Amino acid sequence: MFRKVCIIGCGLIGSSIAKAIKKNNLSNQIVSSNRSGITNRKVIKLNIVDDSSSDIKKMVSGSDLVIIATPLSSYKDVILKIKNSLKNGAILTDVGSVKKKAIPLIEKNIPKNISWISSHPIAGTEESGPDSGFSDLFKNRWCILTPSNQTKNQDIKLLEIFWKKMGSRVDIMDAKQHDYILSITSHIPHLIAYNIVNTTLNVKKKKERDIIKYSAGGLRDFTRIAASNPIMWRDIFIQNRKNTSKMIDKFIENLKDLKKAIKNKNEKKLEKIFTKTKKIRKEIIAAGQDIGKPDFGRK
Repeated sequence: MFRKVCIIGCGLIGSSIAKAIKKNNLSNQIVSSNRSGITNRKVIKLNIVDDSSSDIKKMVSGSDLVIIATPLSSYKDVILKIKNSLKNGAILTDVGSVKKKAIPLIEKNIPKNISWISSHPIAGTEESGPDSGFSDLFKNRWCILTPSNQTKNQDIKLLEIFWKKMGSRVDIMDAKQHDYILSITSHIPHLIAYNIVNTTLNVKKKKERDIIKYSAGGLRDFTRIAASNPIMWRDIFIQNRKNTSKMIDKFIENLKDLKKAIKNKNEKKLEKIFTKTKKIRKEIIAAGQDIGKPDFGRK
């Protein structure tokens, strides 16, 4: 499908893409560029990529597809380093979780002969680093494409096929809609998880043994989400602060409503809320975004 693919940043997502490319024979050559020499040596040793170097210009040179898989705050530095090394007609994409600020930043800093098509594979785990990647990470998960206005339709189609061959279901969306939807489905749940675990840490100082010993499924799953890459999520909340701030206000409003119902012993109100929210879980399972097994099917 491609002669050469370059992945900038071989963390969980980057290494998973590389493994999926190899598994599905989507490129003759896969290379990567990482700031750390240790990481560059590791991804070669683990056979994740064919070559890897901190010399980002060298790795990008001659690549038909370049994938930025670094934190959002690094985009400007990355694009300024690679813009003059991009192959004529190459496709440039990313895997970031916020689009409205990233898309114009890259669009204005790359040559006109480059097809800039932003991607967001909605997949991941709480793990990070090249060791954590696996080839089936994107299987049956959505990948949202947000093409630049300058992009050729044939390149959009090619990138769509690329993600589908790795197992993803693909949708196309504009940046504003993408950032709004993800603020609800991904960003706010992570923020809540971070806050709940932070609250637990404060209580844990007094009764450390009991807090950990009696952690039920709810707290356990929140700690899993809150163990995600802190730099990545710091960047997401800052870049999508307008949407996440609005969602936080709505969350506080609903929380106050719940508190009032509990304080007033309003059984009907509580039951109505809990019944309504239970339906969402069934809809998520029906949409294929999770399975209905005990413990979510996780080992």
